[in-house]
Amino acid sequence: MKDKSIVPTNRERVMRDNDFIVSKTDLSGRITYGNEIFIEFSGYSEAELLGSQHNIIRHPDMPRTVFKLLWDHIAAGQEFIGYVKNMARDGSFYWVLATVTPDRDGERGIVGYTSVRRKPQREAVAAASALYREMAAAEAAAGAARAIEAGTAVLMKALNGRGYEQFVLAL
Repeated sequence: MKDKSIVPTNRERVMRDNDFIVSKTDLSGRITYGNEIFIEFSGYSEAELLGSQHNIIRHPDMPRTVFKLLWDHIAAGQEFIGYVKNMARDGSFYWVLATVTPDRDGERGIVGYTSVRRKPQREAVAAASALYREMAAAEAAAGAARAIEAGTAVLMKALNGRGYEQFVLAL
C-alpha cells in the first residue's frame, strides 16, 4: 500500500547510463518481481515491494491521464512507451523511459505485465516535465470527475495529430 505520509522532495536521483530497472506485476498491478536496481531506486526492500501495488512509486506530479493511457494500451495487449517520474520511499524522485509490455500465457492470454525502465535523455525529461505540469494543472482545475478528460485535451493539443508514442520517441 502506498504510504501517504511520504512527502516529495526536490532531490533527484539520476539513473546510471547502463541501468535497467525491471519489475513485473500481476493483472491488477501488484508487484511480483523487482530487480536490484528497482529496489535500489525505489528505496523499499524487496519484501515491501512484493505484493504492493506498483503505484507505490507513483510521484504526485504525474498526470492521471498518462496512467490511463498506459493501462488502456497494456490491457489491450499493446506495448506502452512513456516518460515517468517516480518517487522513492524517501521522497526523492527519478525519471525513467518506461517500456511496459503484457506477459502472455501459452494461449496468448495476458497474465501480467513487465516494465523495463532506462535512463532518459535530459532534454526529453524537460519536455515531458513541461507537458506533464500542464496536464496535471488541467486535471486539478477540472476536478476528479473530469480530470482525465481535461488532461487528455491538453495532451491531444500538444501531440498535434501524432500518437503519444511518436511524441515520446521524437524527444
